[in-house]
Amino acid sequence: MTPEQIQQLITTHMPDATVEISGGEGKFVARVTSEAFAGLTPIKRHKLVYASVNDAITSGELHALTIVAKTPSELA
Repeated sequence: MTPEQIQQLITTHMPDATVEISGGEGKFVARVTSEAFAGLTPIKRHKLVYASVNDAITSGELHALTIVAKTPSELA
């Protein structure tokens, strides 16, 4: 699985998000910025992102995904 494929999965599920993917060989880091994370706990933010890549994880295409989930105001 490529970073571009992971980015596409996440942006399809979360169209308002800004997504940056780094890494390779099945282990990636997703930096996701979205207003949808406002008021959510870190676990709920991660669940939102994982929902978009769950099939790739279940199939074994994606082995590990570290998620950094922030709102735009948290990055400012």
